[in-house]
Amino acid sequence: MERKLRCLIVDDEPYARQLLEEYVNKLPFLQLQGSCINAFEAMKVLQGQPVDLLLLDINMPEISGITLLRTLPKPPKVIFTTAFSDYAVEGFELDAVDYLLKPITFDRFLRAINKASTHLESMPLTDTSSSSKVSDQEHIFLREGSRFIKLNLNDILFIEGMKDYASIHTKQGKIVCLQRLKNLEEQLPSFDFIRIHNSYIISMQNVSAVYRHKVDIGDKTISVGETYRQRFLSYLRTHSISFE
Repeated sequence: MERKLRCLIVDDEPYARQLLEEYVNKLPFLQLQGSCINAFEAMKVLQGQPVDLLLLDINMPEISGITLLRTLPKPPKVIFTTAFSDYAVEGFELDAVDYLLKPITFDRFLRAINKASTHLESMPLTDTSSSSKVSDQEHIFLREGSRFIKLNLNDILFIEGMKDYASIHTKQGKIVCLQRLKNLEEQLPSFDFIRIHNSYIISMQNVSAVYRHKVDIGDKTISVGETYRQRFLSYLRTHSISFE
């Protein structure tokens, strides 16, 4: 059975809770464990059932989201949600997966959930503690039309950007999703995926031949853009491939 990420929403604003509930319910790999209006309700839920991921508002009355997180001995992973950017640094110091500024769009929410999924996918379902061991990222979730697909990273050959869309070329075929290339670049592991052109990200493990200014991958040859050339050569040198 496909593992679901168990989410708890904590936000004192009714509209914000409703929006996040709608977003969670849209994704088949998420399971909503509860929706709380304050930190006190959240603590009761956390004591009574396992939670993988907190969608946590920061600016709440009496006990803030940051204070709540600091009181938890074994906190779940956290995505902070807030209308204020002032708390961003403090949020990331607490090892938050992501930090979402309201109003939150669905695409931005999905990017944050993808990050959380890669952190949690290898953790046992009964373990809601923060782990110092981060698993290798194995997949990513993408929206294709009205559905969400789970795509194994090993199957990706390269990704081509087309303004607001991206065309993911895989060993099985091509998938087009409504997502910018830069957003995908941020979600992919940099040790294997590298951007070599304004319009292309490639999977180095699926490259069949490497030249100074181009690569062969699948049945396509992709040129290395001038802006990305130095970074690409540096990547090759770190992997003991040099043209010097």
